Amino acid sequence: MSKSDKPGSGATRPVLVFAYGNPGRGDDALGPELLTAIETQGYAGVECQCDMQLQVEHVMDLAGRAAILFVDADVSCAEPFVFERLGPEKDGSYTSHAMTPGALLHAFDQVYGNDAPPAWMLRIRGYQFELGDPMGELAAANLAAAIELVKKLCSDHSGQYWLQQLTGPDDAQGNSAPSACRVAGCGGYTLPTMIEQTS
Repeated sequence: MSKSDKPGSGATRPVLVFAYGNPGRGDDALGPELLTAIETQGYAGVECQCDMQLQVEHVMDLAGRAAILFVDADVSCAEPFVFERLGPEKDGSYTSHAMTPGALLHAFDQVYGNDAPPAWMLRIRGYQFELGDPMGELAAANLAAAIELVKKLCSDHSGQYWLQQLTGPDDAQGNSAPSACRVAGCGGYTLPTMIEQTS
C-alpha cells in the first residue's frame, strides 16, 4: 500500500485515489500503473493507495474523504475507459475477501452508521490477464487516456469536471437513479480549496 502523504503527516487528505489489481497479470496492472503516474504529479489534497484487491479493512481508508476514486482494469468495458459514480451495494462479495467497490461502500455504511463519502469508479479497458504477461499495447494506450483524465480530476477543486466526464448511466447534469448514488450531495459536492497541484 502506498500513500502520497508526507512522512509524519496524520491529516486525512480529502481525495482518495484507490487503485487495485495484480501487476503480474498483464493488463491487470492498469490500476497500479495509473496510480504510479498520479503519485509523481504531487497533488496536494490527494492520497494514493494501491492493493491487490479490496478488503473490508479498507473501510477505514474511506473515512473523512470528500471524494473517492476507485481504479481497476476491466475486460468488458468500453474503450478506452468508463468513468461512473458509485453507490453502496450489498452484493455477493460483501462477505468475501475480495470485495467490489459498491460492497465496500455498503460496509462503510454498516461500520460507521452513516453514508459513505461520494465515490466514483474508473474502469480501464484491458484485454489480457494471464500470469506473467506484460501489459499489451492496446491497454497501454487506454492507460494513457485514463491518466490524462485523472490528472484533470485531481486538479479540479469544484467537482464539476468530475460530473462533466461521466461516461456511465449518470449524465453530466448529475442526474441518476436513486440506486446509482444515494449519498447525500454526491451530485454536486465542493472539494476543499486546499486541493491544488504542488508540482
